[in-house]
Amino acid sequence: MVERDGFSNYEPHRGIVRRLRGAGGWSGILLALALMASASLPVSAGAANDRGHQVAGGGKTIIEGGGPGFIPVTTVLAFHANAQGGAFECLALMPPVATSFSPESGDFEVNAMYVTGKVTSVTIRDGTAVLQGTATVTGLGAGTNLPFTFEAHAGGPGTTATLTVSGLTFHEILLEGQVTIH
Repeated sequence: MVERDGFSNYEPHRGIVRRLRGAGGWSGILLALALMASASLPVSAGAANDRGHQVAGGGKTIIEGGGPGFIPVTTVLAFHANAQGGAFECLALMPPVATSFSPESGDFEVNAMYVTGKVTSVTIRDGTAVLQGTATVTGLGAGTNLPFTFEAHAGGPGTTATLTVSGLTFHEILLEGQVTIH
């Protein structure tokens, strides 16, 4: 065997290097194609394959402009949805006294509205997820089997979301928590 550059002229190592280079190149191409394909995913419940959670989130929000009469309202929400469906929960809390000058105005402990629903479809596009389904609502807008739409943007505090249910629309700002879309 003749050595050249610290290697013998025994050739099997060259084949291994070529195979690794080829595999690395193809895996990079496949990864790039997969990322491009996932950029815009419409997903409907009951689809044939489940690719895991497409959207999930939870946290504490404040409703822009408050509730009726500019009463401050915070919400605690949690949701997840994928091709098989999902769940949505939102509990709206307000102070026990409706005036902003009361010592209790910062105590968010009165249940103003509770929305608990089943997600039946999800559309994901450009970092935004739109969940649709039916819900049971107590408090403001009470009823059963009510259609709802929830639009959420990916991100943490400062991220916005909009809930439409019972003919009411709530624009919310995430104070704590995270919305993940993938």
